[in-house]
Order: sequence, then C-alpha cells, then structure tokens
Amino acid sequence: GTGVSPYAINSRDNRRVSTNDGYLEPARERANLTIIGEALVEGLVFEGNRNRASGVTVRIDGQQQTFRAEKETILAAGAIHSPAILQRSGIGPGALLQDLGIPVLADRPVGRHLLDHPIVAINLRLKPTARATTLTHRHTNCCIRYHSGLEGSQQNDMIMIAGNLRAHEHGDYDLGRIGVAVYDSHSEGVVAITSPDAGIDPDVEERMLSDERDFARLRDGVSRLRALGHHSALADISHDITYGYSGVSIAEELSDEAMDRWIMAECADAQHAIGTCRMGPTDDPRSVVDTDCRVIGAEDLRVIDASIMPENVRANTHLTTVMIAELMADRLRSN
Repeated sequence: GTGVSPYAINSRDNRRVSTNDGYLEPARERANLTIIGEALVEGLVFEGNRNRASGVTVRIDGQQQTFRAEKETILAAGAIHSPAILQRSGIGPGALLQDLGIPVLADRPVGRHLLDHPIVAINLRLKPTARATTLTHRHTNCCIRYHSGLEGSQQNDMIMIAGNLRAHEHGDYDLGRIGVAVYDSHSEGVVAITSPDAGIDPDVEERMLSDERDFARLRDGVSRLRALGHHSALADISHDITYGYSGVSIAEELSDEAMDRWIMAECADAQHAIGTCRMGPTDDPRSVVDTDCRVIGAEDLRVIDASIMPENVRANTHLTTVMIAELMADRLRSN
C-alpha cells in the first residue's frame, strides 16, 4: 500500500526478536509483507549524488543479500541500532566515520543525545505471603509518579516502581524491589560504532547522572525510598530491606559520600533509550531527522522509532513510540 519496501527484518543483532502478536499477526498473511527472522542488517544502499537510499544489505545465514526499496527505506531498529546502522552506512559524526575508514555521506550527530531514565532501588526479602504466585505477577505491580519539587523540575519528573521480581538463587524467598527513577532526565550519552562490521555491537556510553540535576533528584528520591522502607507495612511483608544489592540494611544511616557511592554503583537505566536520531529543524546542527522523520542529508530514507524523540518523555516510552509509528503510518499511507 505505501510503496515502501515490504520487508520486516530483524535489524538488531543475531539474537531472536520475538514478535508482538497483537500488531504483527493480523498482517502476517498480507501479500505485500515478508518477514525475515535471524537477519542482521549490515547497512543501507545509496545511489546517485543525492545520497538516495535504495535499500539495505542484510546478512542471512552467513550470506549477504540486498533488498531494494520501490520508494522509501524505513529504519526502525531502536535508539541503539538505528544510529549504528546509519553510522555504518556513512551518515554520522564525520570524525568517527573517517577514523573507521567509512566514507562520509552526511556529517550529522547520529548517536549523540542518548537519553534514558536513571533508576535505583531498595530490595525486599519477601515473606511467603507477599510472594508472587504466577509469572504474570512477577514484574511491575504498581507505579506512582510524583513531583520532586526541586528547583527547575517539572510536574511528574519522578516515579516509584514496585514489583515482585524473582526467587533468590540461594534461598527460599522472592526478591521484591521498589525503585525510584528520574523521568525528566537531562544526562546525555552516546552510541558509537567501533567497527564497520555489523556483527560488532556499538559502544553505548549512557553517562547517566552526569547532569547534576539528575543526581540531585535521584538523591532526593532515595531519601523518600528510605523513609518508605521504614514504614510498618513493608516490615510486615519482608524479612529485611537493603539498599539495592549492596547487602546494607536501610536501617543503617549512610553518609552523603557513602550514599553517592551506592547510587553511582547501582544506578541503572530503565531501558527507555531515546534521542540518538533526534528530530528537529533541518538547519539545527543537533538534528538527524526532520519533522517527517526524513534523514537530513539523504533522500528516500526515514527513521521511525524512539530514537527520533528530541526530549525525554516523563513516562514509559512505549506509548509515545506507538504514537510515532501510527502517525507516520497514516502519513505514508496518504502519500
């Protein structure tokens, strides 16, 4: 229907990518769709002096194949592998590509501006009555968004996430967690390939908490977590509560320095990576795609995934990504 290449290809790595039955299954039998699993996208194919994207090269069962697009090529490999594919194809920071011997087609800040939501947690060694009883109850049970009230913060800049996670490897108990995350984060990281070889994953340097605004709010969030951990309701359902995986009881008052060291040691991302193919005006040097998701410096090439988000969303990224996909599907269908 849209005139785009009718292939859905696993473009992330050699691991199997499960499909989302709710979205893919109704379209699986369509004549204009071919699904290829266990495939690794090596790069984009360009032709002419206008950097026109005419398709992709893909490694399947160790053999390289080329798939041509009738009209446009759409890249939707996520905030880590979309920039990696662009960089391998010659669209990215000029100095990086030159160092790797990759001809520069367009010098754009691909892979920069990586954003995620930093999170730390307290761990609860749960009593039998508080343990998860089915696999469907073993992740997030409850989330509460709140405003930190710190200077420069926005509404719902923070979230607390509670959940029953897993059985401990060396004991008869389940591990529960209550995490606190900065959802209006500012620390920017980088995704950069280290080789033209698609089989080598890119370096991902998140640089979480490098912006002091994020660190300040996470410190404040941990103080709230600790207060929550002293509540009698949590004592009733747990044998003990610790600062994450440190083994240190939250009953112990940590110094500011010790608290900062623990936060730095255990801070993780919420798997909400965005921003590495940032959307913006074509004359903005920070932009990778324009407001129609078209890659600046190329033709007939779009990126449509979470990597285009120019700023962090104060929420989980899934619904925003679905909205991007559905909006662009409507625009492409109308072309």
